[in-house]
Amino acid sequence: MSSYSVSCRTNEIGIRVALGASRSAILRMVLRETLYLSFAGLAIGVPCALVASRLVGHMLFGVSANDPATLAAVALILAAVAALAGYVPPRRAMRVDPMDALRHE
Repeated sequence: MSSYSVSCRTNEIGIRVALGASRSAILRMVLRETLYLSFAGLAIGVPCALVASRLVGHMLFGVSANDPATLAAVALILAAVAALAGYVPPRRAMRVDPMDALRHE
């Protein structure tokens, strides 16, 4: 999704760079949007996982249904993967010359 969003916003990124935005500011902008979405997903998903764990808790062996270490580890891994997924597309978009980006459309 982040890659598609950045490719759709190539013109906007080109204008921002042409007007003087630093490449790190563009990276922060896209990464912030990606992390907002991932944290919103985690905020919705963790309570849903807690509710769902009560349904399958009788099938788990050796782990409690609401193991906080497991939930924290999974949330941390998902956030790290989202950060990596949000980092690669803007890095690619920052290499585009602003004039090429403006001619894109």
